[in-house]
Amino acid sequence: MGLTALAVACASSAFAQQAPTTPPSLTADERAEQMLKQMSLKDMHHMVQSYNTMQGQQPPGGIGTAGYVPALDKLGIPAQQQNDAGIGVHNYPLDAGPGKQPNHVRGEQGNATPLPSTLAVAASWNPQIAYDGGRMIGGEAHAQGINILLAGGINLTREPRDGRTFEYLGEDPLLAARIDGAEIRGIQSQHVISTIKHYAVNDQETNRLTVSSNIDERAMRESDLLAFELAIEDGHPGSVMCGYNKVNGVWDCSNNHLLNEILKGDWKYPGWVMTDWGADHGPMDALSGTDQVSGIDVGTGLSIGSTSNSFGDPLLQAIAKGSIPRSRLEDMVRRILRSMYAVGLFDFPPVTKALDAEADALVSQRAAEQGIVLLKNEQGQLPLQGAIKSVAIIGGHADAGVLSGGGSAQVWPIGGPAIPAVKGPDWQWKVYDPSSPMKALQKLLPNAKISYDDGSDPTRAAALAKSSDVTLVFATQWTCEGVDVPNLALPDKQDALIDAIAAATPHSVVVLENGGPVKMPWLSKVSAVVEAWFPGARGGEAIANVLTGKINPSGRLPVTFPKDETQLPRPVITNEQQVDYNIEGAAVGYKWFDKKQLEPLFPFGFGLSYSSFGYSNLHVNNYGAHVTVSFTVTNTGSRAGMDTPQLYVGMPQGSGEAPRRLAGFEKVSLQPGQSRTVTLTVDPRLLAVFDPQAHRWQVAAGSYPLQVGHSSRDFALSGSATVAAASIAP
Repeated sequence: MGLTALAVACASSAFAQQAPTTPPSLTADERAEQMLKQMSLKDMHHMVQSYNTMQGQQPPGGIGTAGYVPALDKLGIPAQQQNDAGIGVHNYPLDAGPGKQPNHVRGEQGNATPLPSTLAVAASWNPQIAYDGGRMIGGEAHAQGINILLAGGINLTREPRDGRTFEYLGEDPLLAARIDGAEIRGIQSQHVISTIKHYAVNDQETNRLTVSSNIDERAMRESDLLAFELAIEDGHPGSVMCGYNKVNGVWDCSNNHLLNEILKGDWKYPGWVMTDWGADHGPMDALSGTDQVSGIDVGTGLSIGSTSNSFGDPLLQAIAKGSIPRSRLEDMVRRILRSMYAVGLFDFPPVTKALDAEADALVSQRAAEQGIVLLKNEQGQLPLQGAIKSVAIIGGHADAGVLSGGGSAQVWPIGGPAIPAVKGPDWQWKVYDPSSPMKALQKLLPNAKISYDDGSDPTRAAALAKSSDVTLVFATQWTCEGVDVPNLALPDKQDALIDAIAAATPHSVVVLENGGPVKMPWLSKVSAVVEAWFPGARGGEAIANVLTGKINPSGRLPVTFPKDETQLPRPVITNEQQVDYNIEGAAVGYKWFDKKQLEPLFPFGFGLSYSSFGYSNLHVNNYGAHVTVSFTVTNTGSRAGMDTPQLYVGMPQGSGEAPRRLAGFEKVSLQPGQSRTVTLTVDPRLLAVFDPQAHRWQVAAGSYPLQVGHSSRDFALSGSATVAAASIAP
């Protein structure tokens, strides 16, 4: 359907103004069923096509979001205004894309608050932080007329060079699911639907439109799919977005096994499946489980990147021929309506209003403060003390702002970029958020002389470092959607710069702003390393607060940092059309390092504090396959701080699995000398292996070793649980 036909079909306003025609006293399922009975074939067909309105002339009711389904005023069905999100409400600069038209979503000045990268939120190990961030961006979306956010990225970090690592939640299914579920619940608390994406095994950007992720059923169930399963149970996202890639040779959005048998069958998922933009491959995708095609060009009526619109005329023709039953179209629409009712799109339509930018920025700052990871602190170099007379700040545009990741997760900041944005390899932008670490440090260290050097001349920078009491080197690694990084090295000769600084002064601190793990050939030469990720709005203030001790660092790594690429399952990122994930199977990240007995640069779960914490009084209670572990956490240091004790469970001998799995964690805040009892309940699926033949999770009878520690390689308490055999439905 072209622009003219679309304009006729859609309402003149963004959202239907009529009162809902189904009473709110009914359940979402009942309301969806009642609405469905009022809909013609044309009405139903209208609901399964989402138009790309990021560029070009806007149809009536469109507001320039990523996707748009026009309202059906006669039925009181509101428009779907779908927009990219996860880190914040995505927006575009005025000259992005051929349309170049201004509207309320786009603009170089920006109108949304960027959270830290999703990986940084995962590094907080705090679901409440994720919920608060989701609630914030959901609220900002609702205030701008947006009612669906394409958030909830949860692809596991199988490939740390993935350009979208910063958008995801690390390498462990349990951690990723708890953080993602909380963010989704936060978004949907504002009556904005969240997706979860990209389903499934969409773990690299290289050849992302064509590559087949090859992995056996058991390994997939125990890794990537387990993350989705647990997050869907926790967050109840209204929609699942299927990815571009293939799994075992079958396109994600054409994959009956993934969509019908697992998602809608085993997991009983009641919402709808939308494609990624242009990820459809024909009308028979409907029979495979896809419910809505996204990214249809308004002008041509074709799917972006395709020569057809799978759910346009081809779908109607298939229904007319009987190759796709009308009942399947009804099910597609029922699922869409059900989520719209469940989240409140009918009863709580968006009302455009001004943002509380100050309050929202503080939400982002708190997330950054809890996600910053102190990786090294030799001889107590940090926190910086008020007696310091001079501080050198070198590199990373730290005088102006903090770096953010590029692609569809990019948020054009309020007030515009700190420095002129740089165009990426395609439609991406390299943007610095206007939050200066240098200016924040000047406020916190008013008696110190703070000098800046851009680091372009290592000799000059080293001279400044030598003349200063302490030197802060800000090292950056920009990553973005659509492109993987070739290796784990810092770009632009920054390693050489850090070497020069470390040679000039014994008091050097490296602050990293990066999308994922990086190599550190200079690690032994510097006194401290702070992992700040992409820290978002108020990221400069968050960094300064951690460096000066105003905030005690409490972040923990959600990904393993390898020493180099030779430690990875695939030392060279594949440029082939097949990627073999059976190499590591379910042993992703730290499990691979444990299985292969490799010593990482920094292990999963690692992070230092300005305080210290002790664990004691381990108690294990188990009945059948249900295991509960309790223990005492004590702040043994002199500063208040937050700690994240982690519970790992080993598998019985002979299971062939990696030595241990994360089975529980909790972030606790303690005053000096204070103790608290932490109780963790283990999900039985974390004790199980998936048996494809039996189509069940199988828990073997036996003794399961349990360890409580500070990371996946640092344990303070050990015990075991004697578990009875159990069989669990998938």
